[in-house]
Amino acid sequence: MSEITAVLLAAGKGVRMRSPLPKVLHPVLGRALVEWVVAAVRAAGIERIVLVVPAEHSAFRELLGDSVHYAVQAEQRGTGDALLAARAALAETRGEVLVLTGDAPAIEPKTLRRLLAEHRQRGAAVTVLSSLVAEPFGYGRIVRDASGALAAIVEEKDATPEQRQLREINSGCYCFQAEGLIADLEALSPENRSGEYYLTDVVARRVAAGRPGHAVTARSEHEIQGVNDRVQLARVGEHLRRRIIEQHLLAGVIIEDPEHTYIEAEVEIGAEAQILPFCVLRRGVRIATGASVGPFAHLRQGTVLEEGAAIGNFVEVKNTRLGPRAKAKHLSYLGDADIGSRANIGAGTITANYDGVRKAKTSVGERAFIGSGSVLIAPLTVGRGAVTAAGAVVTKNQPVADGEVWAGVPARRLRAAEGS
Repeated sequence: MSEITAVLLAAGKGVRMRSPLPKVLHPVLGRALVEWVVAAVRAAGIERIVLVVPAEHSAFRELLGDSVHYAVQAEQRGTGDALLAARAALAETRGEVLVLTGDAPAIEPKTLRRLLAEHRQRGAAVTVLSSLVAEPFGYGRIVRDASGALAAIVEEKDATPEQRQLREINSGCYCFQAEGLIADLEALSPENRSGEYYLTDVVARRVAAGRPGHAVTARSEHEIQGVNDRVQLARVGEHLRRRIIEQHLLAGVIIEDPEHTYIEAEVEIGAEAQILPFCVLRRGVRIATGASVGPFAHLRQGTVLEEGAAIGNFVEVKNTRLGPRAKAKHLSYLGDADIGSRANIGAGTITANYDGVRKAKTSVGERAFIGSGSVLIAPLTVGRGAVTAAGAVVTKNQPVADGEVWAGVPARRLRAAEGS
C-alpha cells in the first residue's frame, strides 16, 4: 500500500496544438510539459506517480521509461473517467490521491506541499488548488459557502450568470482522501452539457455528504496555467524562462540582460559565472564558477565549461568539455570535443565531427593554440602545446604530437616539438 499517489492526467490529444504529437509531450524550456509536472511532484517528496495516457502511448514510455507507472484511458470521456482509469493505483493507496493535469508545467513543489499540508490539517475529504484571475472565462468556478469553505466547482458551460462572475477558478489540481474514491468515481454520471464524467462532481458528492471540502489559493495564477494551444505554450514558456533566470541570479550567476537570455531547465551554472546577452543554454549544460559565455553563444547538451573557461560571440558548443581557462572567443563550432586547460581556439575554428555516418571525437591538449579558420577533422588528437596555423585543415587519423606546428591544406608538420 502507498500512503500517497500522484495521478497525472495526460491522455488528451490537444487538437488545438495542430500537431500529431500528444499535447503534454510538447517541449518547453528543454522538457516536455509533462516532465515539468513529474519533476515538481518528485521535488514535493511524492515518489509514486501514475500517468494516465492514451491507448497509443509508446512516446510516453520512450520519454519517461519506468520512472512512472502507466494507466490507459482508451477513450477521452472526461476527467472523472481519466482518474478511474488509474483504478488499480487508487485501490493500493491508503492515504491521499493527488490529481494533476499533465499540461500545467509551472506548478511548484512548495505549492503541492502546501496543498497536501492544508488538506491534512483540516481533515478534508477533498482539497482543490484554486487561483484568482482577472479573466476567468473558460474555467470552472470555485463556489464557497457562507463560511468560506468549498461548496462546489461549477464548469463554465453549466454555470449560472451569477457564478460566471466569480473570479476564483479551479486549477484541475486536487487532493482526495483515497478512501471511497473509486466508489465516488463509479457513481459519476455524464448528465451535463458536455456529456462527460466530471471529476468536479466528486467534489460536489463529498461536500453534499457532509465531508469537508477545502480550497487552497495558489500564490500566482501562472502556476495553474494549462496549455491548450501554441499561444499558451509560448506564454507559459516565458514564465518558466523568467523563473529559471531568477533562480540563477539568486544563486550568484551574473546575467547582464535577463530579458534576452534563454536558459533551459537542468542547466548548472556556478556562482560568479557570467552570461552575456543573447545566449542560448540548453538542458544538460554545466558551467563552472568564473566561466563566461557570450554574447550570442549557443551551448547545447553535453557542454561542460570548467572554471574560468570562456566561450565568446557566435560560438556553438555541443557535447564538449573546455578545461580550466580554455577559450573559444569567436565564430567557432566545437562538437564532440575535449579541449584542454588554457588551450586557445582561434576564430572560425570547426571540429568536423560528423562524416555522414557517425560522429567522432576531437581532443585538444592543454595550452594548444588552434589558429583562426582551422578545420579539425575527427577522429583527431592535437597534443599539448601544439599549434595549427591559420586556415589549416588537419585530417583525421593524422595526430598532432605535443609541441608540433602544423599548417596547410591538408595540414602537414612544419616543426617538430623541441627536443624531439
